[in-house]
Amino acid sequence: MSSVASSRFYTGSHSRGWSVFLGILLLIAGVLSLTLPHVAGLAAGLFFGWLVLCAGVAHLIYAWSEHGAGHIVWQILIGVVYVLAALYMLFYPFAGMAALALVLGFYIAVAGILDIIEFTALRPLYGAGWFLVDGIVSLILAGLIFLHWPSRSFWVVGMLVGVSLLFSGIARLTLPIQSRVPRLAQI
Repeated sequence: MSSVASSRFYTGSHSRGWSVFLGILLLIAGVLSLTLPHVAGLAAGLFFGWLVLCAGVAHLIYAWSEHGAGHIVWQILIGVVYVLAALYMLFYPFAGMAALALVLGFYIAVAGILDIIEFTALRPLYGAGWFLVDGIVSLILAGLIFLHWPSRSFWVVGMLVGVSLLFSGIARLTLPIQSRVPRLAQI
């Protein structure tokens, strides 16, 4: 078995259907986000608020399993901060958009770096170059977020989520589709 086939990034024939399905969903979500960036930005803000709320509740629940007053108090404080931040984002989603834009910038930058790493593992496969394109575009988008932060945070969040989803969908579609096409000759 080659090192590429044994790579943890490789999507073998048994998962081609799921990869195509995910790619199509990502493309649809990307197009919708690009056509309605304010709605996508608001949805991203609300979704992130709910995630932070769940994390805060989890910290509060986890605090009861800790031993020692210091550990319990620390977990309760973390949980309260998460819950307060989440409630602020849920009740004032427009005001929380600047913070979300900054967090999203860091997320897209890390995703871009991971896509470039994934490209290095999949480089011998036909179509793997889209992972490199996805990574580079994600890093450029993260740079744009940082450059225009916080003045255009609301609009930028929706647009950048859309572009990132669109390129992720292309990357996820290309590898399984291109792996079915026989390669003529390697140069």
